[in-house]
Amino acid sequence: MLLRPVQDSEDDAELLRSLAVAALSPGNALDGQPPTEAAARRRAGQWRERARHLVRTDPAGSWIAEVHEGGRSRPVGAAQSAVREGTWGLALLAVVPRARGRGVGKALLERTGEYGRGCLRGMIRCSYHPAAARSYVRAGFALHPTVRLEGTLTASGRAGLPPPDGVVEGSGEHRDLRDSVDRLVRGGAHGADHELLLRQSALFVADDFAGSGYCYVDPERGKVELLAATSRRLAVRLLSAALLSLPEGSRASVHGLTAEQQWALDVGVRAELPLEATGFVCVRGMRPPSPYVPSDAFL
Repeated sequence: MLLRPVQDSEDDAELLRSLAVAALSPGNALDGQPPTEAAARRRAGQWRERARHLVRTDPAGSWIAEVHEGGRSRPVGAAQSAVREGTWGLALLAVVPRARGRGVGKALLERTGEYGRGCLRGMIRCSYHPAAARSYVRAGFALHPTVRLEGTLTASGRAGLPPPDGVVEGSGEHRDLRDSVDRLVRGGAHGADHELLLRQSALFVADDFAGSGYCYVDPERGKVELLAATSRRLAVRLLSAALLSLPEGSRASVHGLTAEQQWALDVGVRAELPLEATGFVCVRGMRPPSPYVPSDAFL
């Protein structure tokens, strides 16, 4: 088996995407209901953009595993991770089914883990796959079970949401606010990740005498991409604003909610969104951030 660095190219970005789709269920890999052809192209483009962003910011954290089969090298797995101000996050670990049990995932996790060896804190989003969960425990991570809120946003659900007082649409001018909130809530700012998230999502921010916070939501998928706030009160308003920005009858989803995010579960119940157990948030050297909704790619 050979591990090679991921190149900053459309070919390698599409290879990463195809490996993720092959390795993970559609719900975990790309999220949501089967999209239209145009929406599928948009999501694939966003996925590739995120993959290339991580290669540019963290080239030593992106790897592809290849094995020699039938006289040629075939890709069978990939991993991507990022380091942000002392916090290491695993954005992707995917091994195609036919290559599992051959040490591919272990090798990828070890290699990308070496990139974050000097970090005090670490975070991973994990599905219920038992082998992956065991690997993260062996690597020193504590597993916190998660649920997701996902369903159709009805008129009565929208009416049940608390008013998002003080929440406004955000822009690039709120970069310092977002980084400051990150440092307080998760121990390290997302930095350049915010530029990508702002291109791909709508941003809401809140800033008053009691604290600050922000929330990204993908208006097409209705998915909350990332939320961080310095108080539960502001987090509730931000999540409410994100959900209320979606039209009645659309899908809405909020993933990666641990027991630390009871405030978000309360909002979801008021919005009449179904709850479903999904996997784990894995942390090392820290507690699960709160109030916080982790990003799939940037944690």
